[in-house]
Amino acid sequence: MISIEICNKFLSSKKNSFKIEAMKIGVPKEIKPQEARVGLTPAGALTLIQSGHKISIQKGAGLLSGISDEDYVMVGCELAPNIETIYANAEMIIKVKEPIEEEYKLIQSGQLLFTYFHFASSERLTNAMIESGAICLAYETVEEEKKLPLLIPMSEVAGRMATQEGAKYLEKPFGGFGILLGGVTGVQPANVMIIGGGVSGTEAARMAAGLGANVTILDTNLERLRELESIMPANVTPVYSNSYTIEEELKRSHLIIGTVLIPGSKAPKLIRKEMLSKMMPGTVLVDVAIDQGGCFETSEPTTHDMPIKIKEGIIHYAVTNMPGAVPNTSTTALTNATLKYALQLANKGWKTACKQSKALEKGLNIAHGKVVYKEVAEAFNLKYIEASSLIE
Repeated sequence: MISIEICNKFLSSKKNSFKIEAMKIGVPKEIKPQEARVGLTPAGALTLIQSGHKISIQKGAGLLSGISDEDYVMVGCELAPNIETIYANAEMIIKVKEPIEEEYKLIQSGQLLFTYFHFASSERLTNAMIESGAICLAYETVEEEKKLPLLIPMSEVAGRMATQEGAKYLEKPFGGFGILLGGVTGVQPANVMIIGGGVSGTEAARMAAGLGANVTILDTNLERLRELESIMPANVTPVYSNSYTIEEELKRSHLIIGTVLIPGSKAPKLIRKEMLSKMMPGTVLVDVAIDQGGCFETSEPTTHDMPIKIKEGIIHYAVTNMPGAVPNTSTTALTNATLKYALQLANKGWKTACKQSKALEKGLNIAHGKVVYKEVAEAFNLKYIEASSLIE
C-alpha cells in the first residue's frame, strides 16, 4: 500500500513538472529611421507577466506610440537604460521591424527574435542573422488556415494609408497630376488602379471608393474577384489581372497602388521601367510591397522624412514602414495579433511551441545558422533544411 507521504511527493513533483518557467523577454526601442512603433503594449506585457514571465522595456520605447515608461512600470515591467541591456539579458526579443546594422552585434546565439524580417528583400540581413546563430521567427510568414494573421493588421493600416498618401502626393505642390481624388460637382474624380485584392488592396479600395474615386482592383483569383464584386461599392470594379490589363489601365490611372505579396518571397515586378512613359505625368505609384522588394521595377525604399522619388515625371512612394507613421493605431493592432503567439513561445519555448503549432513552425525562417524557410533560401541560393528537423 502506498503511503500518503509518497503520494504527496508524487503529486508535488507532477505539479512542478507543469510549472511554466519564467522567460526573460526584452522589448527594445525601434531604431530604424522614422519608426515610432513599439513591439508590445502595456496590456500585452501584463498578460505575459501574469503568465509568469519577466518583461524588460527599454526606456522611452513606447513614447512615440503614446505610451509612457510609467504605463509599463504600472503593469510590472522593468525599465532598461539602453538597447545593449535589453539584448544582453533577454531570452526572447519582441520588436516590430527587422534588426538594423547597429543591432547585429548585440544579438546572441540561441536568442529568439520575434519580429518582422522580410528576409527575401535583404541578403545582408539574411547573412547577418545566419552568422548570429539566433532563432528568427518572422511575423510575416506565420500562417494559419492559409492566412497570415500577423501581417493582416499592418496590411490593413498600410492599405488605408496607401490611398491617403497617394491622394496627398497627387497634389501639384508635390509634383502630382493636380487632381482631387473624389472630384467635385460636375468634375470627374481620379482613376485609381489597385493591383492585388488581398487585405491591403481591399482596404486601399475601400478608402479610395469612400473618397469618391473611380477604382479598379485587379487580382488573378476569380473567387476573390467574386467576393470583391459582392462587398465593394458601385465605384469599384474588380478586374482579372494580367500584363495586358495592367498596361491598359495604367494609361488612364492617376494613382496606382501595388499590394501583391508572395509570403516569404520577393514581390513580382508587375510594372516595368519602360511602362512609365505610358503614364500621365504626375501619376503616383504607391508600392505597399516594398518590404518584399517592391512590385514596381523602379521602386526604391524610402523613409517618412523623404517619402517620394520622382522618376520620368512619375511619383514613387515606397516607404518601407508605412504603419510607423501612425504608431498609436499600429502598435495596438500589432500587439492584438502577436500576443497569442508570443504567449505560446514564452510558455513552451520555441521548439515545443513550433512543434505543437504549424502556424509558428511556418514562422521560422532562420535558426542556429540554418535557413529553414524555402523561399528565403531560394532568394539567395542558400542551403535549405526543413524546420521540422530542428524542432523534433
